[in-house]
Amino acid sequence: MIRIAAVGDIHMGPDSQGVLRPAFETLPDCADVLLLAGDLTRHGTAEEARVVAREITDLGVPVVAVLGNHDHHDDRPQEVTAILEDAGARVLEGQATVVAADGSRIGVAGTKGFGGGFVGRSAGEFGEPLMKEFVRYSRRCADGLRSALEQLAGEDCDVRVALTHFSPVPETLAGEPLEIYPFLGSYLLAEAIDTAGADLAVHGHAHAGTEHGMTSGGVRVRNVAQPVIGRAFHVYHVPVGARLV
Repeated sequence: MIRIAAVGDIHMGPDSQGVLRPAFETLPDCADVLLLAGDLTRHGTAEEARVVAREITDLGVPVVAVLGNHDHHDDRPQEVTAILEDAGARVLEGQATVVAADGSRIGVAGTKGFGGGFVGRSAGEFGEPLMKEFVRYSRRCADGLRSALEQLAGEDCDVRVALTHFSPVPETLAGEPLEIYPFLGSYLLAEAIDTAGADLAVHGHAHAGTEHGMTSGGVRVRNVAQPVIGRAFHVYHVPVGARLV
């Protein structure tokens, strides 16, 4: 049984130092890895990133993260990434990593992802250069996720997890206004997940969304934005070769 702890949208700042640390310190007792699904800071500043770094340093379990849109706001994502990695986290963008837990190998492929909408109501790569670039950027993120998952397929992993900030499916957005769905996720992420294969997909971003969803290919999707799960993290138990519980 592989235990995957996950949370996103913790939006930490100087006044929240230490808020999550007591819960995070229980992770070795209940989880094999902690996944952070983006929007770890409020405005993407180095000061806020250092707050997050102190929360996750020396937790006793591996920490794997992607950045969110808030973490890009100050235009310093490389600095935010460096601060988190100095604290021991592995921050992914179109990359994969494998962590070991009790003899099992957990593969995580990650990207922030981007918007664009979902099948039948999605943006197209047509018209003005800015619109084309919007869709192309979303496609590049999805392509990076697919490549990372395909890499994990050759790494003899017991479980493969797709970690994103933006949602791959509309089901986990239920509760958000329909008008903003195109800014909350993209079907391209789900296509990447279904093409390359995964056992679980985890995302954040949709604070008023719903926890449970599924891709058309049958991969279970979980929205772990903290306002949705209502706790410091949620643990998903994934039996190897069996159903998620």
